[in-house]
Amino acid sequence: MFKKWRSRWRLGALLPLMIWLMTGCSQENLSTLIPAGPVAREQLWLMKFSLGVMLIVFVVVIAVFFYVLVKYRKRKGQTGIPEQVEGNHTLEIIWTVIPFIMLFVLAIPTIMYTFKFEKVYSASEAIQVKVTGHQFWWEFEYPQYGFTTGQDLYIPKGKQIQFELTSKDVIHSFWVPAIGGKRDNNPGLINKMTLLAEKEGVFKGKCAELCGPSHALMDFKVIVLDENDFNTWSQKMRAKPEPMDLSPLAAKGKELFTKNSCISCHAVGGNGGVLGPNLTNFADREMVASIRKNTTENVKAWIKDPNSIKPGNTMFKGYSPYPNFSDDDLDALAAYLESLHVYKK
Repeated sequence: MFKKWRSRWRLGALLPLMIWLMTGCSQENLSTLIPAGPVAREQLWLMKFSLGVMLIVFVVVIAVFFYVLVKYRKRKGQTGIPEQVEGNHTLEIIWTVIPFIMLFVLAIPTIMYTFKFEKVYSASEAIQVKVTGHQFWWEFEYPQYGFTTGQDLYIPKGKQIQFELTSKDVIHSFWVPAIGGKRDNNPGLINKMTLLAEKEGVFKGKCAELCGPSHALMDFKVIVLDENDFNTWSQKMRAKPEPMDLSPLAAKGKELFTKNSCISCHAVGGNGGVLGPNLTNFADREMVASIRKNTTENVKAWIKDPNSIKPGNTMFKGYSPYPNFSDDDLDALAAYLESLHVYKK
């Protein structure tokens, strides 16, 4: 008996520790509970409202449960089976009508917000961004500005952003928790959603649909700038810049980049392919492959063996033979990529 209670006490003692550890799993600017835009704020209100309604149901059910438990408990000296009562039409009507009313109360704001969030804005009313999901990275095209980038989504504060969402391979799901809800990216189809950011900063985004072995590593960043800074950034991107006055090491890296057909998949400035992420502003990005700090060593590790970092990714897929870069080659390629600056605030 003592051993059984001791094991239960140990399990109970572990619960606060587990809760404390789980609080460390949250990431800055990746929380639906700290909204940074009207869509996220209204969705948070809807969650709180639904939780409140369900809490009322829970309290009432528990109260009725304990009332019945106490009132109809077996008393001292009582024998036999108590009188069985059934078919109380009043009670049956009550417990049928009340849930219907509560569902109706939940449905009204849910339907209202659903239609509100489905509003589509024209090019004159909102900045248009085409979002394409790939295994396992994000492509962002700005048709009004005439350029494409990857992994880092730049938007201006206080402006409506109209997204067109699609996919090149499997189903992905575009989600920026602090700014608004998620929406699926389906191959061959286009979904639309509109978001607005009310404050400057860097907000983390995720793929919210299981899409392959590196689904959990398919992150991106939303960088919210004030309108002047966004215009500066977009002008520089639109100019399709390429680095000038390269160091000898970076110049060698550019030669290797072209010689090994990297340019056939990755565009830099106005030149290159579209199969991989656009690298025009690669050095401005905080992360490599969306999950590692943008350092020289991490860049070299990614080029040397991308599948050891993001299993299942399509970099060098179908490329034969696989490039066998020497350490000197990796140094040169990293130096070239680190020269690809467009905008640094």
